[in-house]
Formats: sequence, C-alpha cells, structure tokens
Amino acid sequence: MKAILFFFISIHFLTAQDLKLTDIQGRWYVIQSNFPMWLSGKKTNPTFNYTIMERKGDTVLLDEVKYLKKGKNKTIVGYDKTLDDSNTRFIWRGKGLLFIAKSKWEIIYISDNHRWAIIHFKKTLFTPEGYDVISRNKAMDYVLGLDVKKKLEDLSIEGVEEVR
Repeated sequence: MKAILFFFISIHFLTAQDLKLTDIQGRWYVIQSNFPMWLSGKKTNPTFNYTIMERKGDTVLLDEVKYLKKGKNKTIVGYDKTLDDSNTRFIWRGKGLLFIAKSKWEIIYISDNHRWAIIHFKKTLFTPEGYDVISRNKAMDYVLGLDVKKKLEDLSIEGVEEVR
C-alpha cells in the first residue's frame, strides 16, 4: 500500500511541476538525508553543484558533489541527463574513472520558490535507495524545518536526519 501511495504522490508532483534546468542549476546544500555516506560523519558539508552545459549534442547538468573528508575538499563529478520533459527525472553518469557508474534520481518535490527540494535516488550496486532534502541555504531555519517535516510526513518518507 505504501508503494502504491508513493507512486501516486510521485506522479502527482512530477506532472504538476515542470522545471527549467535553470531552476535547478547552482549550489544546493544537503540539509537532511537518509544516505549513510552523509550520516556517518566521515564526509561532511555535502553540496550538489549543477551547471548547464552541452555534451554529445544534449543539454545536461554537470553534477559536482562536493564534501569534506578529514578536512580536505573532495569532489565526485558526473553528468545528469533528463529523462522527461518536466526536468524532474535524471540519469547520472560518472566522469573519468567513474564513467562506468550510473544512478537514477528524481525531484519528487520542489518548493514554489525553488529554494528547497526533496530528491529520491534509486539503489545502485554501490549505494542504497534513499532521499535527500536539499536547500539553497546552508542552514535550516525553524520555518523551513517545519515545512520540510510536514512534506516528508505527507510523502510518507521516514528515517531522514539532519546532515552535518
């Protein structure tokens, strides 16, 4: 039943929101997640940095995941290609040595002002399925915290924690 409800909610949000890639580009801070890589404390201050570019005849997002590990800046780079006309579903492919890696992800909710969003990523050989709450602001204020909590409850998403 939960899977059917999630599917219905996802379809509703995906068809109700058409985004332009310009709505997505720029820096997003991961403020909440259930992804073990962000919750273990070994990798901190994660950001997703999206830049629109042309690649092999397609308009894609250059996707740079940046974080700190033992005080040093680290980056994972890949490309996001849209899978739908609403620019809410993507397939990520790694760059360089990560060219063999791929991952599907989607924006299941984005606020009206495009200041925060909830993304869902599918399981891969290297990562579990999960959710990230991303924001244009590094810190989550009280009002944003209430909005995020309500939206996570509305979408029946559990186990999401604050990221440090």
